[in-house]
Amino acid sequence: MRPGAPPTAFTFLEIMFVVLIIGIMVAIVTPNLVGKKRKAQIATTKQQMDGLKTALQMYEMTHGEFPTTEQGLDALINRPSEVAEEDWEPCLDADAVPSDAWKNEFAYRCPGEHGRYYDLVSPGPDGEEGTEDDITNYTKKDSDNL
Repeated sequence: MRPGAPPTAFTFLEIMFVVLIIGIMVAIVTPNLVGKKRKAQIATTKQQMDGLKTALQMYEMTHGEFPTTEQGLDALINRPSEVAEEDWEPCLDADAVPSDAWKNEFAYRCPGEHGRYYDLVSPGPDGEEGTEDDITNYTKKDSDNL
């Protein structure tokens, strides 16, 4: 390098300083992003449940009762044998019943076991029904009042 010419490369100290700054930024941003994905999945699952609840209400208004546990949520899309063909109209505009945000099927029981006409349950992130992370159309308080 000739005297008075600008430096043409970074020094080791400058590179380490930049790496340190990037590391600090990652340490600050990462914890904030980690919880966001789970919250978004829960919100998505609740919205899907709201859509299923609306479809179930439409089914009940049209046919006078909710689908049985045996008919399941599939009754919102495909005509159950108990429903006359001339009375049939799908209540859900889809090719299949939607899954929750973790690709789990919703559990449906009618009559409900928690003081409701029906129970609608997403097993949540762990994929196991009956655990703390379940997302349901009822609350623990509903179950306590039985």
